[in-house]
Amino acid sequence: MHFTTPLKSNSIKMMLLGSGELGKEVIIEAQRLGIETIAVDAYPHAPAHLVANRSHVVNMKDKAALLEVIRREKPDFILPEIEALNIDALFEAEAEGFCVIPNANAVKLTMNRKHIREFAAKELGLKTSAYRFVKDYESLKAAVKEVGIPCVVKPVMSSSGHGQSTVRNVTEVAKAWEHAKEARGDASELIVEAFVPFDYEITLLTVRTETETVFCEPIGHFQEDGDYVLSWQPMKMPASVLEKAKVMAKAVTDGLGGRGLFGVEFFIKGEEVYFSELSPRPHDTGMVTLITQSQSEFALHVRAVLGLPLDFTFYGPGASGAFKSSEESTVPVFDIPASAFTKNSFVRVFGKPVSHVGRRMAVALVLDEVENAKKQAKKIIDAMRG
Repeated sequence: MHFTTPLKSNSIKMMLLGSGELGKEVIIEAQRLGIETIAVDAYPHAPAHLVANRSHVVNMKDKAALLEVIRREKPDFILPEIEALNIDALFEAEAEGFCVIPNANAVKLTMNRKHIREFAAKELGLKTSAYRFVKDYESLKAAVKEVGIPCVVKPVMSSSGHGQSTVRNVTEVAKAWEHAKEARGDASELIVEAFVPFDYEITLLTVRTETETVFCEPIGHFQEDGDYVLSWQPMKMPASVLEKAKVMAKAVTDGLGGRGLFGVEFFIKGEEVYFSELSPRPHDTGMVTLITQSQSEFALHVRAVLGLPLDFTFYGPGASGAFKSSEESTVPVFDIPASAFTKNSFVRVFGKPVSHVGRRMAVALVLDEVENAKKQAKKIIDAMRG
């Protein structure tokens, strides 16, 4: 493949639709290969805006607005990085010859929990938890009764745990209904999932081009209210179980097609593997690869988009810890202990322009044996203020 220089008449252009902390790392990796980068989001000074060649602020759900910026910039590659965007704009752009990663239909299927669950369970026959879809409160009560308590209630379109809750008794159904309205996306329909009494859950980063599929070491993670707090790599698990997960991940990513990195999530109970969710882009739990791999998930995503070889070295076990703000501020300030910066640990500050209570603002990364790395990452996060 030939490479170019940004801001030239022959530059290779990559556009991100969504410009958070994950998109920022993708932009940085693309810049390292001389790619001209354009970051688009609904608010100014988003993390990826800070490092892209150009940035745009548009209503991501406005079809006309998205198509206008795509047609004006004429990117070689369009990388959707969030769920809350106008899917019709992607289909129209694709019909006009633009390259959507992995493809518009894959984005449509994966941005909506209903679409991806039915695709995985009904079309591919993958094992999942029992589930129901509901659009009103009475149906929610009936679905909870059908799938049983405890169960998980999620908006079909949201991210980072927004609007998600666990129902542990019948008195919590009304609270779950109200909480779902906090979705970062569309809360008009909910999925009610039977709770899988899993031993652990993993993210299996699956990287796909037209000629090969590779897997990163499995990532274990701990979540609170559906949002990741701590992740580690590798997750210790039997080789036979990991192989089942790889077969399932390849089946679903082959079914979606296209190229790029996919974050495929599974619940593991003994020898049983349950498909949970999938993101056709770098995954928040995969930030640990910034320290554990020679090519992070972000670098692998860019390589796959460009059709480059996917070889990489796994440096060793490590962990990541998400720092969430405890303050509301338009001028965020962070106190990071000097002990966070050692030969095997560091912190990445995302550069979000505003902090909110509970908003993810930075990540601590540690390279060490898993249990030590988890403890050190948590220690760094607990010592931070901001």
